[in-house]
Amino acid sequence: MLPGGAGDVGLERDGDIRHGDNFVVRTRALWAARGYAVLIPDTVGRANLRGVRSSPSYARRVGDLVAFAHRHVSGPVFLLGTSQGSIAAMNGAAHAPAGSVAGVVLTESVSVMGGSGETVFDASPERVRVPALIVANRDDRCNVAPPGAAPKIAAAMTASRDVRVLMVAGGVTRSDKDCGSLTPHGYYGIEDAVVGKISGWIGRVVGDGGAGGDLPVAAG
Repeated sequence: MLPGGAGDVGLERDGDIRHGDNFVVRTRALWAARGYAVLIPDTVGRANLRGVRSSPSYARRVGDLVAFAHRHVSGPVFLLGTSQGSIAAMNGAAHAPAGSVAGVVLTESVSVMGGSGETVFDASPERVRVPALIVANRDDRCNVAPPGAAPKIAAAMTASRDVRVLMVAGGVTRSDKDCGSLTPHGYYGIEDAVVGKISGWIGRVVGDGGAGGDLPVAAG
């Protein structure tokens, strides 16, 4: 799972996480409870990933993490990114070796150019061949991730035969920033419902009805 923002989750040596508000970090227990193995990367040396996620070098980094997931679990690997992290998920899926990634999930994707200088459209969406789910919250007020852009993102993924758009609604605001994690942009207050819908889609892709099983969700 690929977090948004700068990508720095603040993983400490004792396993504590200093920056745990991001949607994919905050919901890791929900995924684990559904039977998924969850891989969330931190940055090296507190590096800032803004402007890096659409690069060829970062696509290779995502590929390394996918390979790591395959070495440790037996099930299919899915990429899931949120906000800025959706750029990384798109890039990873676009350049993944055939058969290594089973699908990609993009949540509240950055589709309008902002401070990071990149969007999901810079991450080769036309090269994604795996099934894709684009999740957008109608109540998201983040200026670089408008929910109305979800169909445009889907249309850009021309090589995939299975691209779905899932619209959700709701959430609570506990941040003064519209693009903050504790807002509808981060599904704050509706996490369980959103995780359930994404899990259902993953289940349909792998043909197990959404139970989760031993499905890993990998991140770059």
